[in-house]
Amino acid sequence: MNDPGRRFEVDNVLSSRLLFEIKIHDPLGSITSMELPLSYNRRSGVQQSVSGLAIALAPNLRRDRVSYRGELQDPLAFREAISALHDIVINDLRYKPRDKTAYEEYRAVEESRLSALRQATAKAKSSELKAALLEPMPNTLEGDFRKARDQYWKARQQYSDYLLKHDRELWRLMMPCDPVITVAKDCLFFECFSADESSYGCLTVDRDAFRNETDVALGTTNVDYSWGLYEHFQKLRSYRNTHFEIDPSGFDVATEGKAGHREEKIDLPDAWLRGFMQLQSAMVLPNRRVPLTREALYAILAFLKRNRAVRAPRAIRFELEPGKPIAIVMEPWEKRIELPETIYGGTRSETIRVWGRDRLKVLARVLPLIESVEVHLLGTGLPSFWVVQMPKMRLVLALSGWTTNNWTGASALQQLAPPGNIDETVLVAIAGAFRDAPARTFEQLRDAVSIDPPMLAAGLHRLALLGQVIHDMPAKLYRWRQVMPAPLTLDQIGVDDVETREGVRLLSVAKFLIGRDEMMAGGSRGIEATVRDGRNAERKVELLLDADGRIQRGKCACSHHFKNALRMGPCRHLQSVRNHLLHSGKSVSMDQWFRSFWN
Repeated sequence: MNDPGRRFEVDNVLSSRLLFEIKIHDPLGSITSMELPLSYNRRSGVQQSVSGLAIALAPNLRRDRVSYRGELQDPLAFREAISALHDIVINDLRYKPRDKTAYEEYRAVEESRLSALRQATAKAKSSELKAALLEPMPNTLEGDFRKARDQYWKARQQYSDYLLKHDRELWRLMMPCDPVITVAKDCLFFECFSADESSYGCLTVDRDAFRNETDVALGTTNVDYSWGLYEHFQKLRSYRNTHFEIDPSGFDVATEGKAGHREEKIDLPDAWLRGFMQLQSAMVLPNRRVPLTREALYAILAFLKRNRAVRAPRAIRFELEPGKPIAIVMEPWEKRIELPETIYGGTRSETIRVWGRDRLKVLARVLPLIESVEVHLLGTGLPSFWVVQMPKMRLVLALSGWTTNNWTGASALQQLAPPGNIDETVLVAIAGAFRDAPARTFEQLRDAVSIDPPMLAAGLHRLALLGQVIHDMPAKLYRWRQVMPAPLTLDQIGVDDVETREGVRLLSVAKFLIGRDEMMAGGSRGIEATVRDGRNAERKVELLLDADGRIQRGKCACSHHFKNALRMGPCRHLQSVRNHLLHSGKSVSMDQWFRSFWN
């Protein structure tokens, strides 16, 4: 359930509706954004009647007509699955400091007393200095603006934390968690993106899970979602008939001016939109499939519930040997979970470490329903995808390698992008192949467009980044689905910051001379290196990586590091050295890029 400015609405077949409202905020204070118009027919709700309960989703009237009516055969299983998806939406594991309200009030009183004294002294001294000046004081408007903006976003985040504790319905309106629903020929699927921009969820429900289907119009639309709807979901029971509806009536009548009608325009922050699209584009890439059992997932969740890591590394390590049982190791305890009945079918031995394991706790609710689990791995430090199979339903939980979509995440995802440019004719050809069949396998697409597999994979990656294609990992299908009302452009998605882009460029053009690379206590890694760009003078850098590969300390003589240190992210030289050491750092061709991901 996710898409910029989306809503998720529930309706009783007889009448009442429930609507969820999504507002967007950018915790980083991004200036650029994308405007998304929304229009909804009425408030949504869930009502009980003689025939049972009814869930209706009110679609966005600003998009093409999408509708569906059906009766759930197993409402209890749907309740648990949709509730797990809700947990993904509200998931926010960003660091939250302790509540120091009382202490801050005391400090405020003291500060006001001292401030009055300072202001009086400063005013007198300022008058004295101004009288002695021969020229007017410099203009500080830009600096004052940045300071005020930082103060605003800090206060906004504090207000958000307060609402989370005291008024969750109002807090919900401030979150960039916009759901999306797609009606396809064989299934319905709901998509969402978490509040901290680190988790993506997709719940797929087979059309076979419904009976008495009517008013079916295929397509993708925004739906409204509220905290109240989640509470109504908890009322679903197996002994009551439950009707599911994407309300088509709003498209058949003029609704403007009616009670409950709402028009909105939402500014989508670039950071949120970019993180959502980048994570989806990573799903399109070929990956390593690691089968797990329900018992293995339970063992992971149970161990994480009983233990808390106080130091790095905090990764899950997959030890994969062809033809041998899969082994999972929980760091830093080195807790080993053996899977004697699960044999790895890959072609080469690998050890892959992934992060974000605390976010797996959202899967605890669907444990009783699970038939099997698959983990799709791209590589160490890159996104991982946990696919949970349930009767007539599948839940995909995608985890980025970071908790917030900052320079660390952008740098990691940049490694997934195919090298070189992708010709527009390739994208047009791939898009044309979906006109006849909106869901195809990779082999079917290759036969339809006659494009080499590496270029086809690169084209699918680009279309997914632009919000046009989604990879249905459980079904091994690529589906055409426009996540936004209008096609996105790369400019709208946004680009990485200058230092990250330049750090990626240095990987292919610079020479790296490693003077020192030693392991230290606690798994840290101390590095001294020289970066020779070819255009500028060489840079000597020092950095300390923790056991998770993150830069703890750094030293560089460039202007960015001199002004900001690590507060605004590492400079291009520190990033390039880190990526050079953690990854090959070599430029690759399209064929090499494709083979590096292919299992």
